[in-house]
Amino acid sequence: MALLTRISESFWSEDFWLPGNTTWADLEKDDGLTYPKFSDLYRPLFLSIIVFFMRFAFERWIATPLGRCLGIREGQSRPPPDNPILERQFQRSKSNKPLDKQILTDLGKQTDLSAREIERWFRMRRNAERPSPMVKFTESTWRFTYYVSIFIYGVAFLWQKPWFWDSTYCWRGYPRQDLTPDLYWYYMISLSFYWSLLFSQFVDIKRKDFWQMFIHHLATICLMCFSYTNNMVRIGSLVLVVHDAVDYWMEAAKMAKYASLQKLCDALFVVFTVVWFVTRLVLYPMKVMVPALFEPVAFLGPFGGHRPMCVLLVVLQMLHGIWFCMIVRIAWTALKKGKLLHYLWFYLICRIAYRAIKLGQVDKDDRSESEEDDAPLDEDDDEHTRGESATRPRQRNGTRAK
Repeated sequence: MALLTRISESFWSEDFWLPGNTTWADLEKDDGLTYPKFSDLYRPLFLSIIVFFMRFAFERWIATPLGRCLGIREGQSRPPPDNPILERQFQRSKSNKPLDKQILTDLGKQTDLSAREIERWFRMRRNAERPSPMVKFTESTWRFTYYVSIFIYGVAFLWQKPWFWDSTYCWRGYPRQDLTPDLYWYYMISLSFYWSLLFSQFVDIKRKDFWQMFIHHLATICLMCFSYTNNMVRIGSLVLVVHDAVDYWMEAAKMAKYASLQKLCDALFVVFTVVWFVTRLVLYPMKVMVPALFEPVAFLGPFGGHRPMCVLLVVLQMLHGIWFCMIVRIAWTALKKGKLLHYLWFYLICRIAYRAIKLGQVDKDDRSESEEDDAPLDEDDDEHTRGESATRPRQRNGTRAK
């Protein structure tokens, strides 16, 4: 028991968590302010269960009927005919890569099937394991609804907070800062959602960035719990609102994709890419991460609790860079296929229209190469033309003069 007491005292060391001349007793005084308590962090774990059931009800009673109205297919693809030999090979090499020629030859000898029939069987087998478009649509609709709602809520109450416009207010008077009810529920709801995502990720649709998303959710939860424990909730709220500003655009693009609205999907993906770049590669490092790295030291001096927060903020930024590379690769693939050329032309048309409004005339088409204007007739050509017209016979009454 004494060992556990020493471990607890070492873990909750005031020298680590709090800046100088501050103790835990200072955050328990009845001075009219509300301070975060570590025991509050148990509530999101229970709330995440409620969020999970809310998601189940939403997907069943709201998202699914919406998907049916949009004509989204519900059932999975038809499975291939039973073939134990091909099934064993499929279980050994679960991959989207095409089979080697040698493997195709060996399977053909064992099954008396052609290479084309074997490839078709594997394609049908992979499609049979994939979730239906309706399942994907309902999942994206739930996330879209949450991200839009929490972003509107976050901006609505942060708009009137001084630290939303000046990050130095995150550290003025720290740690004796009031935890207002709107900020408290912003943390509780966000933590509950991220806990539910962390748990449901193992039963949801498996994606290529599974482990990146897992690390991201885990880092976000650790950052939120850490910032809540030592009352860094102001800088934590800025991290949350920056992340919430972009996620719903991606989910909206997915919804359009599953509904076979390809043009709308492409347009939303372009908006998502721009918003992602602005929020996570410009605003987050410049307005959140860099100030959080240096401003606490300037206001409070160095203290141990500041270092883990810096590490978690940098980890998030590294993940942002990895994801942006993936986004650029997707955009480049779509551009090579011609899916984004319409938006490039729309940009050129808008630029021509802007010049026309500004200059009062329509400029040349930027898509075409420069063309030479028709040169005016010089004096020699003009005289030659007048000479020809003077010597040319005139016509009167439809007859040529002789």
